Amino acid sequence: MIRLRQVLAVPGMTPLLGISLLARTAITADAMALTMYVVVALDLSYAAAGAVVAALTAGVALGGPLLGRLIDRRGLRTVLLATVAAQLVFWLTVPMLPYVILLCASFAAGLLMVPVQSVTRQAIAAMTTAGQRRAAFALESVAGELSYMVGPAVVILCAAKVSPGVVAWGVGVAIVAGGAGIALLNPPLRAEDEVDGGAAGRPRRREWLGARMVAVLTMGFGVAMLLSGVDLAIVATLQEAGQLSWAAVVVAVFGVTSVVGGLVYGALPRPMPTWLLLGLLGLVTIPAGLAHDWPWLCAAVIGAGLLTAPTLSTVSDAVSRLTPAGVRGEATGLQSSAASTGFALGSPVVGMAIDASTPAGGFAAAGLAGLLAALTGYLLSRRSPAAAPSASSAPSSSQALEPCDAVAPTSFVGASPAPGEGRGRQDR
Repeated sequence: MIRLRQVLAVPGMTPLLGISLLARTAITADAMALTMYVVVALDLSYAAAGAVVAALTAGVALGGPLLGRLIDRRGLRTVLLATVAAQLVFWLTVPMLPYVILLCASFAAGLLMVPVQSVTRQAIAAMTTAGQRRAAFALESVAGELSYMVGPAVVILCAAKVSPGVVAWGVGVAIVAGGAGIALLNPPLRAEDEVDGGAAGRPRRREWLGARMVAVLTMGFGVAMLLSGVDLAIVATLQEAGQLSWAAVVVAVFGVTSVVGGLVYGALPRPMPTWLLLGLLGLVTIPAGLAHDWPWLCAAVIGAGLLTAPTLSTVSDAVSRLTPAGVRGEATGLQSSAASTGFALGSPVVGMAIDASTPAGGFAAAGLAGLLAALTGYLLSRRSPAAAPSASSAPSSSQALEPCDAVAPTSFVGASPAPGEGRGRQDR
């Protein structure tokens, strides 16, 4: 735990993680808030609510890289204040919008979602040393798990007490407060020895978006798809057993064990390759389908839970180490888009597997998705040569390789000296 304490002792790190947790908790709850509003207030179907959530998710997936590129070019505060203003307008007007307009406005709100998670990752990259970075990203993943456990549950509880429109306002206020708080904090996005984000500091996309980065983004997509599918498989298993009311307990066990796994992994002296963690996550997910009631399902998801936060943190660490400082915003935006796409596809793909077989087939499909992404990432990493760092951002030889890089052919060689969502389970 010494490493974790060292990370929290970094100036500005504790307030950054705290404000990020507030904003991410609200963002993980936005889909539930919109669902409750459409179903309860507008008295429409769950399919109609799903369309609104899908529009929001599509906007987030498309907007992530665009906002990241704007941050690289225009600076953090400009983008944060613009997205905060957009979220303020959207959430204030949600209770007054007819369905068709709400559908379109949700897509626009997704495009301009406050980029809390990508900004937090960039700031972690700039504020920490190479030896602190893995522990810092582990804490960031733990925060994502906590936001996932708290956000949707709070919305459901509040919707039972007040109107869905008021709940939507509350979610919007929290998102705006989180974004404004980060803008006020204005954390550094580049270390002191890194180049500015001007034209000279932005390498061409083909210089950093190569096979290794595609491998990492593919694994980020795979872990998101796996986690989205596991959530649906848990619900399907307990519904078949007539124990649906225990789903919250199983999900809570999953989340708590993920938090524990993230803290333990952050304290370990040596990292592990992303493909290996994701492959293990896929392997332990498949046999969870053998559980047929809630106590056994709680036990079955412990293994997957322990590996979830470590896998998510290694994806973030790998993206940061492959990305020159001048394009780090765009790269973290691509990571968020990959995760959003994975979450959007996970549920329907696993749902089809469940419909075609049994709930156990859902766990198998989710686990196989993770294994396929891990294998793809491994093969892409082996085939690609090590990226050559730019002269403006080349690390020293002692910083360029992590321990796992030195022993694994799938390692990710950093292109920057200070490399840089549960999950949410929406990685925004």
